[in-house]
Amino acid sequence: MHIHNVYFWLKDDINDQGSTAFAQGLKTLSTDPLIQHSHFGIPADTHRGVVDNSYSYGLVFAFENKDAHDRYQEGAVHHQFLQDHENKWYKVVVYDIQTG
Repeated sequence: MHIHNVYFWLKDDINDQGSTAFAQGLKTLSTDPLIQHSHFGIPADTHRGVVDNSYSYGLVFAFENKDAHDRYQEGAVHHQFLQDHENKWYKVVVYDIQTG
C-alpha cells in the first residue's frame, strides 16, 4: 500500500469563502477512484512538542500501490484541483509511506 500525506499552508489573505472552497476542492479530490481510503481536515487540537499544527489543511490518501498513486498524480481530478486551488497556498509538504 502507498500512503500519501499532504500538508497545505494557505496564504494569509485567504478568507472564509476561499478556505471553504479549498476544503470543497479536497473533498472533490478525494473522489478519485484510484484512492482506496481518504481523510482530510484541519489540524487536531493537540499540543505537544513533537506536534506541528502550523498547517491549514492536511490529507491522507491510501492507494493500492505506487503505480496507482502515480496514475492519480497524472489524472484529471488531480490536475483540476491544482488548477483551481494552487494559488491558495504558499507551502505544501508531502510525506509518502510505502507499507509492507
